[in-house]
Amino acid sequence: MNVLLINGSPHKEGCTNRALKEVSGALNQEGIKTELVQIGNKAIHGCIACGKCAETGRCVFQDDPVNGILDKMEQADGLVVGSPVYYASANGSLFALLDRLFYAGKNFAYKPGAAVASARRAGTTATLDALNKYFTIAQMPVVSSSYWNMVHGRDASDVEQDLEGLQTMRVLGKNMAWVVKSL
Repeated sequence: MNVLLINGSPHKEGCTNRALKEVSGALNQEGIKTELVQIGNKAIHGCIACGKCAETGRCVFQDDPVNGILDKMEQADGLVVGSPVYYASANGSLFALLDRLFYAGKNFAYKPGAAVASARRAGTTATLDALNKYFTIAQMPVVSSSYWNMVHGRDASDVEQDLEGLQTMRVLGKNMAWVVKSL
């Protein structure tokens, strides 16, 4: 069993990564393998609704990680998507990636999904709401924690101080493991 984690932040070692590492650690303790994919800081093309992915199962754009993540999702038993909060919403590059990924993806149904948001102060619940819609539209059960799946801080060292947020990430990992094993 394995869970794919997508870091939607352009900062490889930032707050979102720190939260996802905590989720990953909890999953690993439960015997679930994880792979973390960093979307990076290169531009990700938005979906143009050309419909070619319906024919081929692949996105026509080859210059970013979408098709590689599609391959990984075929093998994954679950998905966790993490994003920093920019102007009370997720990173725009992550939205572009998710639009194309979920439009082209055919085998997401019944795989559990969870969203993680990272912010200095606010905007996390709106971000979680927007990200969770991808899962619900794709018929994916949404995994929760003991609180909203969020951490707070300006940088990863600040997130280390967010003990409640880190605990929430660990519970999320345990809950994701339980759902994956149950399915």
